[in-house]
Amino acid sequence: MKYFKKLPGERVYLSPICPDDAEQYCEWLNDWEVANSLLIFNQQLSLERERMILQDMIKNQAQIFGIVTQKNDQLIGNCSIFRINDRNRKAEVGIFIGDKKYWDKGYGSEALSLLLDYGFNVLNLNNIMLEVFSFNKRAIRSYEKTGFKIIGRRREGLIVAGGKYDEIYMDILASEYKSVYLKKNFPGMDS
Repeated sequence: MKYFKKLPGERVYLSPICPDDAEQYCEWLNDWEVANSLLIFNQQLSLERERMILQDMIKNQAQIFGIVTQKNDQLIGNCSIFRINDRNRKAEVGIFIGDKKYWDKGYGSEALSLLLDYGFNVLNLNNIMLEVFSFNKRAIRSYEKTGFKIIGRRREGLIVAGGKYDEIYMDILASEYKSVYLKKNFPGMDS
């Protein structure tokens, strides 16, 4: 597969998504360990449906990227900026690392930092928010490491297998974010 380094980091880069990766996404998103922390965990995704979803995202010019390793150009997950509100300069983000070999090694935090750089310094956003379930401690640590703060919660907003979990809302402001790539690599941008 050919990927394009839209926004490079040290170990990963963000590349526009490719519909040819539908089979890989379908495999990840049907794996309970990967999907249980995503908002789509309760859906069945066929290969055909995943291809259509990716093509729709490309057609609608969604800000969605594959997360690809610098070392061997391997797709390991994806991330996106959505619900973009240009008037109020706010949006939401989502991210997942589908390849479990890359869990708990900082790849997701690095990819999220690159996505925030793009959101704040290219899309000119001021507030970026995300939603996470209370049982996903690994993700919460990663989001806090990247600079997100908890701004609220919906108590017992998720019920699965008899367990009740809160939906946690986190956000970060442009003034709280330090650029990891763009301000260091483009002339005229302050560090």
